[in-house]
Amino acid sequence: MVEPIARMRPLQPSDDRLAKFIIAKASMEGLAAANVKTTRHPLTLSIWVGLSCVFVQYMNWWPSQSQYGWLGYLAPVPAFMALAAPILALSDWLNRPYFEEQTQIVLRKPDMADLCAYYANPKHPASGFWILEYGDTFVGLVAVDASSDDQATISHFYVDEPYRAAHAQNDLLSYAVKHAFTSSHAVKAVVAEHVAVRDYLCRALDAAAFLPIEKVKARVGVFKWKVGMRRLNRNVWEKRVQ
Repeated sequence: MVEPIARMRPLQPSDDRLAKFIIAKASMEGLAAANVKTTRHPLTLSIWVGLSCVFVQYMNWWPSQSQYGWLGYLAPVPAFMALAAPILALSDWLNRPYFEEQTQIVLRKPDMADLCAYYANPKHPASGFWILEYGDTFVGLVAVDASSDDQATISHFYVDEPYRAAHAQNDLLSYAVKHAFTSSHAVKAVVAEHVAVRDYLCRALDAAAFLPIEKVKARVGVFKWKVGMRRLNRNVWEKRVQ
């Protein structure tokens, strides 16, 4: 049996629909992460338990063995379940606006009209769009937009969840950064946007020595997670690869 081989390949025209779907998915995955972080936050859990206890008290559903034996200990469960649903819905409603707006912005960017043509532009040799595969299985994608004078931008980035534990995101980011710096000496830095709720991307940027370059651009969601930009300068990258 032949072992699958991991490979990085340029985007092909046949990948257009997959790439656009993954780009939209990557923009919205922050919402799922924000909802999970919201529901697991100590303040949220405290509110949920407190309101549930009030409801149990009001309905007189405290555990009791007097009538139903050990099943009486399950009496408070409906109250806790009933309060969980509106808290989940409220979390999604409060977190959703920023991520939906960002998805619309991403889908309207100039590169989305023709991804292959945009990232294969010979005027910008440091630009590129690559897909990482393991055998025939999609693992992730990364795009570098070097259309500005001296700075390249990580414009799209995504790694499928099963491969994040293997740090595939580090390999993707390293490949994109190396291409940007070695393809054009005019590129002095690579920048990337980060949202605090996308943990795996933040860790990959940390591992690649990307540093914050400005104050927080925005704060999003219930608990105001940070959105900012990070930059890796050429001189820092050259020292790391020596």
